Amino acid sequence: MGLTRYMSVLMDDAMKQARFFDHEFVMPEHMLLSLLRQYAFCQALQEEGVDSLKMHEDLVGWLAKQERVPENIKYLPEPSSLFKTMFGTACALAAAADRKLVNVPHFVQAMFGLQNSEAAFLLCKNVGDRQGEFLASVDSYYPLENEAAEANMGIGVDYDDDDYDNDYDEDEEEGRSRQPQDWHQLVTCISDQVEEHNPLIGREQELDRTIQVLCRAEKNNPLHIGEPGVGKTALVYGLAKLINENQVPDRLKGARIYGMDMGQMLAGAQYRGDFEKRIKMVMEGAAKEGNTIIYIDEIHNMIGAGRGSDGGPDASNMLKQYLEAGDIRFIGSTTYEEFNRYMAQSKGIVRRFQQIDIKEPTEEEAIKILEGLQYKYNKFHNVTYRKDALEYAVRASAKYISNRCLPDKAIDLMDEAGAYLEVHPVEYRQRSYVTKAIIQQILTKVCKIDAAAIKDENNDSLATLRQRILDKIYGQDKAVDKVVEAVMMAKAGLVDDDKPMASLLFVGPTGVGKTEVVRVLAKELGIELVRFDMSEYTEKHTVAKLIGSPAGYVGYEDGGLLTDAIRKTPNCVLLLDEIEKAHSDIYNILLQVMDYARLTDNKGQKADFRNVILVMTSNAGAQYASQANVGFSGNVTRGEAMLAQVKKTFKPEFINRLSDTVVFNDMDKHMAELILAKKLRQLDAKLAAKGVSITLTDAAREKILEWGFTKEYGAREMDRVIGNRLKPILMKALLFGKLKKAGKGCVDFDGKELVINC
Repeated sequence: MGLTRYMSVLMDDAMKQARFFDHEFVMPEHMLLSLLRQYAFCQALQEEGVDSLKMHEDLVGWLAKQERVPENIKYLPEPSSLFKTMFGTACALAAAADRKLVNVPHFVQAMFGLQNSEAAFLLCKNVGDRQGEFLASVDSYYPLENEAAEANMGIGVDYDDDDYDNDYDEDEEEGRSRQPQDWHQLVTCISDQVEEHNPLIGREQELDRTIQVLCRAEKNNPLHIGEPGVGKTALVYGLAKLINENQVPDRLKGARIYGMDMGQMLAGAQYRGDFEKRIKMVMEGAAKEGNTIIYIDEIHNMIGAGRGSDGGPDASNMLKQYLEAGDIRFIGSTTYEEFNRYMAQSKGIVRRFQQIDIKEPTEEEAIKILEGLQYKYNKFHNVTYRKDALEYAVRASAKYISNRCLPDKAIDLMDEAGAYLEVHPVEYRQRSYVTKAIIQQILTKVCKIDAAAIKDENNDSLATLRQRILDKIYGQDKAVDKVVEAVMMAKAGLVDDDKPMASLLFVGPTGVGKTEVVRVLAKELGIELVRFDMSEYTEKHTVAKLIGSPAGYVGYEDGGLLTDAIRKTPNCVLLLDEIEKAHSDIYNILLQVMDYARLTDNKGQKADFRNVILVMTSNAGAQYASQANVGFSGNVTRGEAMLAQVKKTFKPEFINRLSDTVVFNDMDKHMAELILAKKLRQLDAKLAAKGVSITLTDAAREKILEWGFTKEYGAREMDRVIGNRLKPILMKALLFGKLKKAGKGCVDFDGKELVINC
């Protein structure tokens, strides 16, 4: 961080003052004395009604009383600790203002904040509560852009004379003061940038309403409110184009539209009063020019803009008189969320605007917008957009991108596709064509949508989906049929657009393959499996974790686990395992998911479940299934017994929203044989990596089947038998026995236990 020429001269002079008073250290008071020897600083004090001569006398009197270094000792004054603190603070202030050089106002502001300092005491005593105005005056006398004027700042004034300096001409200084900044530098002329912006297509009603409000005598200020990406800014550029072409009423002909950005107005306004001066400069300049329209994008930012820690007016209060007068017309734009959060409480501001709602265009309107924009993007990317590609971009983005609005998300796809062909041109063509396949590829990469989910034209994999699942799931053909049917129904487009692809409840005893079906389904569809173990949500307060804690509670900033997961993977199989173990409040949350495919988190953000296959598993009623045929009326099937208990466990409105309830069969001996074969194939694959292969005798296979086949525990009992009886003997043979160096083994049953022979 460097010093301006002003500061370099001041530092040298402060060193001279320390040597003049025979002081061991250079203190902030020496710096203040050097400032008081400058005409510019004295002028800034005089503007605040401060007697600089009296202040100079008090400071010299205080310095004269400080301890001196004996005359016979040679020394070079060093900066005191307070001086170092002041220097560090000044550098920090300059860095915060994005300045490369530390200037006089930074040091003065740092001096005000010193503790136990006579310099700070004198400044605060004389300036009082007008520090902000005083700093702004100092800033005007020490401009960064005119360092060449250093020689004229009155350095080296001798206060023993009757006046400040003998060679300085005050009239010359007044003539050399900075010229006021042109207000046009603080705004952007939208009327001159119309050709650089996307043309406005459609929006006739909103544009007509905007022009009507602008032609009012009072409160002629339209306020465009709409979601991000619906075209609020494009509407203003469309209005500017109409004005430039004289296709507006006489009252608006020749009008100029200027964009005023609150961030730009605040940038560099480091002292109190700078921001207010800029606002006033723009308003007075616009009023003087006449027939001007000020456009404020993100207008909610003006609420609180420029307000200090001690209160005071903000930008909205400063603009009220101009909004009311009607000489300058204003157009604002904001979103519903930010309008409700920031502007709705300011009734005085809201009543001065006429609210115009900018709704999201329909898919047909968005297609027309893209067709109107294609010529610009054709030229920019040197490509040609096919009509079906533009239509697909709109419909696919509307279907798969849920957290953004048309036409912005479709235009992004269109632009991204053109950029892709620029980077990957087709070699044998001079001009590449943007096709539906290119848009699909971009949608897959940019929008995190799985490729298998959007290939609508290729259903070959769906034709074999049932068989592929049945190859891995045994004895549950009816359940698999219902799952596959639900997926195909959604793929055929016969499911309601505002519902999940399927909402299924799997009911059955433990270990019959409920969770396994879901895993296989996700794997075969090529999409992600998102699993929640509902036993973690047994308490009432844990339910909030799914959608986020309420405001003021721990975890509010973390968001909801379920909503965040779906927002990251909008196309997935969502498994809520053992749903009956969760608190009953969970069912209320799932109602809107199954009915409208939407879930709102604690911050008001929506998660889209339209491309989700929702599967819930439950053991409810499994304990009653074995009693189905007990008693005189023993004609009730196990499935019916379980369904009867399910209806008692879940609320009617919950069951009524399900696509289907799938009852899983108990495990029989044939199913147990197929599961054993599957588990042994998995074991063979692990042993093959070590060069080992095993075979089982009929006796060993029958005994494992006998141990592992129980209706009560299902396939998990088979896992336990293999893990507790077969794997231990294989482990010993692999580590210490004859299979240590690979080979073949045969597992047999000796009447008591399994044994291995090599």
